[in-house]
Amino acid sequence: MITIRHTRAEGTLIEGSRKGDGVWEVLRDQRRNWKFSRSIGLHLGQSRDKAAKTWIIDAAATALRAAGHVVTVEIDDAERRSFAEAEAERYERAEDRAETFSGFAQNAVARSDAAYATAHQIADMIPMGQPILVGHHSERRHRRDLDRIDNGMRRSVEEGRKAEHYEQRAETAEQFQARRESVPTTLRRIEKLEADRRSWQRALDGEPDGRTLRNRETDAHVPAHGKYLERVKIELEQIDEQLAYWRALVAKRQAEGVKVWSREDFTKGDYVLLLGTYYEVIRVSVKSVTIPAMINDGPVVHKDGNRCTWTDTVPYHKVKGRKSAAEMAQILADAELVSPVAS
Repeated sequence: MITIRHTRAEGTLIEGSRKGDGVWEVLRDQRRNWKFSRSIGLHLGQSRDKAAKTWIIDAAATALRAAGHVVTVEIDDAERRSFAEAEAERYERAEDRAETFSGFAQNAVARSDAAYATAHQIADMIPMGQPILVGHHSERRHRRDLDRIDNGMRRSVEEGRKAEHYEQRAETAEQFQARRESVPTTLRRIEKLEADRRSWQRALDGEPDGRTLRNRETDAHVPAHGKYLERVKIELEQIDEQLAYWRALVAKRQAEGVKVWSREDFTKGDYVLLLGTYYEVIRVSVKSVTIPAMINDGPVVHKDGNRCTWTDTVPYHKVKGRKSAAEMAQILADAELVSPVAS
């Protein structure tokens, strides 16, 4: 008996399979991100905290039944863990990865040093400049030692490259939480979640949207109902929980002194700092500022007199600084007063 079980808390799992029963081979041939790990066994990758991918589950069940297995499918999308729990687990796994890769790097360094030392030990036994004495009884040993030296040095270099690779992966894992919780990244995430929430809300209300159900007879959009209504409500609950989590994080960062730019910080004619260049603000909207084309040259780009005349729109999470029109005028005036000789 094979059971395909899905909950948002645990993801999609395969239960009842044993080594050699052919289940893994059937799932592998599906090419749908089925995976195996020693900790949880057969499972569908990236299925936790998400609605059941019924088309993948149904295809797997059909293929397993065709292979002679008895299969049951159990789906409970209502059972889920809190978003805070999911985030804590992600950070914990990142710490485990960092520790694991650090260990791999240390082992590779040790193997590299050992191979290097062995190669040099052999080389030190050969007199400097000693050629291979062809036909002499030492020829075979000399050639063997040279091969050992070459192989040792190659192994040392190879292990050194492995160490660098694992060190980079360890560093990436160590920085996982900092990157994920950076304010610009979090603001982009909030913006996407808000868009997703509007889409699910339209599905709930029956407004036109790709997620909204249609009446087959009239082709009109209709409010979510039946099992789909249950899913829509769960999706909205989950998004609201994530929004609350990330908004609280942004508020915490603001309290710690991190500047979060918004519409209230800018007026037309100000200058916004992006990638080391100040651009004059042409227009201010709720989510972004409009500036001259960023491809223009110079440390300060005004709205007029540019070689590229189009405009670019920049969201507030990319902003790095601001100068008012008066402040920029004073900066430019001071710069003109400084002579090349004096500078």
